[in-house]
Amino acid sequence: MFRSVRHMIYDLIEWRSQILSGTLPQDELKELKKKVTAKIDYGNRILDLDLVVRDEDGNILDPEQTSTISLFRAHEIASKQVEERLQEEKSQKQNIDINRQAKFAATPSFALFVNLKNVVCKIGEDAEVLMSLYDPLESKFISENYLVRWSSCGLPKDIDRLHNLRAVFTDLGSKDLKREKISFVCQIVRVGRMELRDNNTRKLTSGLRRPFGVAGNSVP
Repeated sequence: MFRSVRHMIYDLIEWRSQILSGTLPQDELKELKKKVTAKIDYGNRILDLDLVVRDEDGNILDPEQTSTISLFRAHEIASKQVEERLQEEKSQKQNIDINRQAKFAATPSFALFVNLKNVVCKIGEDAEVLMSLYDPLESKFISENYLVRWSSCGLPKDIDRLHNLRAVFTDLGSKDLKREKISFVCQIVRVGRMELRDNNTRKLTSGLRRPFGVAGNSVP
């Protein structure tokens, strides 16, 4: 609703500038005023505001100088025009949805390419970086994890893969593309001591996996 109203306001601002410029011929000016009033009436309707009745030139009718029958007929005409606009918008949206579904159905699968450049996170020990796709509305992961083992020195454990940490999430079908939201989630698991502050060699442990951090971003 906010996006729709914002778009209409932008249109009205642009049209107002054209009207105030005084450069439009009379016939174009008349048509533009009709577009403005139609847009205002349509916006009032979707916001559940009162319908304003107007004459053929778009001027608001004065109830003190207009008969009740004329006001009623003008109200009927305005209501009909707004209803036609609503039906037109609904039909266009349905056509867009149908075309989008047909396009998705015609494409068997998709893929998401990921290139890991660096892990800017002070961990202090070795870590595992897991990346996956997540549906926040269904609260579940929709892909397997891409695992990168990161050393305490701030480099990949497999140094031969430096600057070559790439993965492809494959077999993303039309069902996945129709999801309302998909997030790319990165989890960091610390591998080492029970506590980072544990310097007692007698209690020192190693190889324990502990959650360290998580980050996420919406997939466009």
